[in-house]
Amino acid sequence: LLPKQILLNNFLTDFPAMAISTDSVDVDQLRRPQFWDIKFIRNFMIVFGIISSMFDFLTFGVLMFVLRAGPEEFRTGWFVESVMTEVLIILVMRTWKPFYTSMPSTPLLSAMIIVLLITVALPYSPLSHLLGLIPLPISSLLLLGIITVLYAGASELTKKFFHSRAFTSEV
Repeated sequence: LLPKQILLNNFLTDFPAMAISTDSVDVDQLRRPQFWDIKFIRNFMIVFGIISSMFDFLTFGVLMFVLRAGPEEFRTGWFVESVMTEVLIILVMRTWKPFYTSMPSTPLLSAMIIVLLITVALPYSPLSHLLGLIPLPISSLLLLGIITVLYAGASELTKKFFHSRAFTSEV
């Protein structure tokens, strides 16, 4: 990504991140005190870091070898996909439950939807040239959308396994 695209990516994904403060914790997580567990945090970072990297490589591969994207299309595709995954992973990680059973706060959900819509619209907007983005073919957007959904699904399945006794040390 170009420096201005990295800054824009960070700027866009900061809005839903700030709205996390408006979210509620699931009642199940309040039933007993929670303690910091360094082993759990370490394992969490390793496992989910590997999953994120695997999907980054998948995205690079699809952009380079399937879509045969040139530099501008590659940067645009990577920009769109990286913002979408950063925003959607908030839904998965904000709760220990399956994400679809725990509704986020209205400000958080609104911020996520607005950022997703802006991200997909930017390559087609009058600002696209200023930002170094180009319009993507619908087929490219669909493939990037599929990768994003697969990433969220893989993270959800891993979260379920992760929060089982496999990686936690009960206090």
